[in-house]
Amino acid sequence: MVNLTRIYTRGGDAGETSLGDGRRISKASARIAAYGTVDELNAHVGVLRTLPLPDGWDGWLARIQNELFDLGADLSVPEEERTDRSSQRERTRLRVDASQVAWLEARCDEVNEHLAPLTSFILPGGTPAAAQLHVCRTVCRRAERAIVALAADEAVNAEAAAYVNRLSDLFFILARAANPPGAEPLWQPGASRPE
Repeated sequence: MVNLTRIYTRGGDAGETSLGDGRRISKASARIAAYGTVDELNAHVGVLRTLPLPDGWDGWLARIQNELFDLGADLSVPEEERTDRSSQRERTRLRVDASQVAWLEARCDEVNEHLAPLTSFILPGGTPAAAQLHVCRTVCRRAERAIVALAADEAVNAEAAAYVNRLSDLFFILARAANPPGAEPLWQPGASRPE
């Protein structure tokens, strides 16, 4: 359980922070970059939720925000620390699992079923919600790259990378659906070049 009575502690003034298991590491570490980017993504989803959205999407996004905290908790404790023996009973650490990835896939399929096939790459934009969904998509891809970079040096829950990969797909599909049919801004290769 989280109990925050004071926000500033001065504990990070020297450039270190605490992981979920209590260890201190540099704020410049790959692990902090990974879950810091997930936190940034969560803030962008919060902005998205202030915009007009199709029915049902706000509930989905609320779930995603909560799961992004799950993901941050997962990444904040190294994979080898799968259990916490600090108490008398062994407690399993919170990890993203395959059921969360499957839920994202089901939402992708549900929304994509009603979209026209793609004939071009899409430019970020259109409605405010579509534009913000593209921001979420690109930050999600950056979070994925940070998780992959972390996994190159340390063990990481494989479902963590799968989750952000599928989430970025969902953001792309939702961005398409947030624009009226036929109103997606499409890439026109070389359109500004003189003939």
